[in-house]
Formats: sequence, structure tokens, C-alpha cells
Amino acid sequence: MRKDLKSMLKDAMILLAITLVAGLVLGVVYKVTKEPIAQQEAKAKQEACQEVFADAASFEAVEGFNKETAYLAISEQYPNQDIDEAVKALDASGQILGYVVTVTTREGYGGDIQFSVGIRNDGTVNGISILSIAETPGLGMNAEKVLKPQFAGRTVEKFEYTKTGASADNQVDAISGATITTNAIVNGVNAGLSYFVTELGGGVSHE
Repeated sequence: MRKDLKSMLKDAMILLAITLVAGLVLGVVYKVTKEPIAQQEAKAKQEACQEVFADAASFEAVEGFNKETAYLAISEQYPNQDIDEAVKALDASGQILGYVVTVTTREGYGGDIQFSVGIRNDGTVNGISILSIAETPGLGMNAEKVLKPQFAGRTVEKFEYTKTGASADNQVDAISGATITTNAIVNGVNAGLSYFVTELGGGVSHE
């Protein structure tokens, strides 16, 4: 009986030691990788901003931006969308050209889709830049080449998708076989436009 107890205690101590070592290793790995990951994410967002606002000289965070408040501003109409970030797009003299709004849509077929939308002061969408997507290869993953180009240069209050060929400025041709992905991105862009209008003074001159 005593021998069994000693054996159990020994095993327990070994397991405890392994757990402590594993925890320390994970902690070290987290500290080592945290900074590079954050830098990579910041770089990706900067590149996305530049992609959707090529004529901007710099970008500046919108003062007082709060993710929860931003969600509340759009949640009634777009409950499955999140506004992750909003930055000003500035020209060389510091004048506001428009905004870059980063959106995460939770309606994707393969999970969340995150992208940035560039919107000029008059409401014109410069374009979108996809930051994260994991849709079905050959279907939803075609968002980059099929959907992305269709938003650029459009000035509309709200987009909608169609399966029969776009015939109006606010219409976007759906990805064949991937209406869920199409719907997710269209709703995400609309959420970004809604936030732009209601919270950033969309359509109002900032001169």
C-alpha cells in the first residue's frame, strides 16, 4: 500500500514537473513570437490602407475609436459584422481624403473574413483589401479576383449582389457557387459604409 502511494506521488510530481516546464516553454514562445506577429499584422494593415487609398500620404487613427461603440452603431442592421478599426487617410498637407474602415464579417462559409474598405469623403468606395479569408478553394476563395474589383470607384448608399449579371451601380456579380461568401463580403462592405455615414460624417466636406 505504502509502495503504491509512493509510486503515485512520484508520478504526480513527474507530471507536475512536465506541466511546469511545458508552461514555461509556452510562455517563452509566446513572448518571443508576440512582437513579430504584432509587427506583421501592423504591416499588413498598413499595406491594406495604402492599397485602398493609394493617393494618401499618411494614415492616422480616428480619435476615440471604440470597437464596442462601433458595433452598436451598426448592429441593428448588420448584427454579424464588426468594425475593427477606423483610420483617416490624409494627403501631404494633412487634409482628410477619407477613411479606411476595417471590417470583420462573421458570415463567411469557412469562418470570419476580415478586410479593409477605403471610402472617400463623398462616399465613393476606392476598393477593398482582404486581410484574412479561409473560404472554399475554387469557390469562396475567388473573392479576391471576382468580388474585390467590383467595389472600386462606386458611389452608392448600399450594395447588393445578383446572380444574373450586374445592371446597376449598386449591384455586384456573385461568385459562382459561393453566394454565402458573396453575401458576407457585401454585408461587410455595407456595414463599413453605414459606419462611415453615421459615425464619420460620410458625405460631409472636411475642408
